[in-house]
Amino acid sequence: MTTTAPRIAALNAGRDFAARIAAILGVKPLAHEERDFEDGEHKIRPLESVRGSDVYLVQSLHGGDGMSVNDKLARLLFFIGGLKDAGAVRVTAVVPYLCYARKDRRTKPRDPVTTRYVAALFEAVGTDRIVTVDVHNRAAYDNAFRMPAEHLEARKLFVDHVRATAGDAGLVVVSPDEGGVKRAERFRQGLAAATGCAVGSGFVEKYRSEGVVSGGTLVGEVAGRTVAILDDMIGTGGTLVRAAEACRAEGAEAVIACATHGLFMGGAEALFASPAIDRVVVTDTVPPFRVDRARVGEKLVVLDSAPLIAAAIRALHENGSVTALEGD
Repeated sequence: MTTTAPRIAALNAGRDFAARIAAILGVKPLAHEERDFEDGEHKIRPLESVRGSDVYLVQSLHGGDGMSVNDKLARLLFFIGGLKDAGAVRVTAVVPYLCYARKDRRTKPRDPVTTRYVAALFEAVGTDRIVTVDVHNRAAYDNAFRMPAEHLEARKLFVDHVRATAGDAGLVVVSPDEGGVKRAERFRQGLAAATGCAVGSGFVEKYRSEGVVSGGTLVGEVAGRTVAILDDMIGTGGTLVRAAEACRAEGAEAVIACATHGLFMGGAEALFASPAIDRVVVTDTVPPFRVDRARVGEKLVVLDSAPLIAAAIRALHENGSVTALEGD
């Protein structure tokens, strides 16, 4: 887009992650003021000129750690609007974890389609482009936004980790539900290409009604093999535990649970306590601040997603494509 370097900005809540991305790109994060008022209102403004700049505003929209999802979303939207008003020629929202992405379709009468409403908010403040990582439903994400919506996949990070740690045992990739089969298949293909070996596949049946989860039948052959279960996110971890137990019951030698976004909500202790799971692997799109690292020890592995996002920003700034970054 321009011969000048991209500008990297972030809310205070995401400044450490953004600083790592900026360091990879060889730039300094944009200085800004984030001021809170006594009644809970706030203002955000850049402290440097952004006129004519290509700005990438980085913030994962997860709740907790002193700020709700809605707090972060509102601050991000206001900052985007402020940057546009200050003369930025393009503002890209880099949202590694996109909030409200699970409510992407109507499953009951009068259900809201919240993903579409969030998209409308980004569009209303003048966002030029959005970038996210492993959104819950890729098709719904693509359809919700009228602006360019870029999607990154973290599967190469998981491919590299599993390849380096799984040893010589045969590998099987399992989706914890039927809805994730396509995601798991892309992971399986990447793992097979990286290892030069045949990699099996499978999935576990899962049904949800009125908040009650049932099912648990494994489709696929896992006996004597190392299983990598892949999901887009971990909430309480119940889905991964059920899938791991199903694999163990069919004779799996080892189970590695992989998910891009580790939310680790209440009840996630059972995930780390489960003898069916040898290792839990997530990326840092959501910092694991809810996890007592001393208690889980080496059972939790956190992969660095900053290089992937930095590469995407570089490609977009140079009017390139991010498709090649997904590991195809």
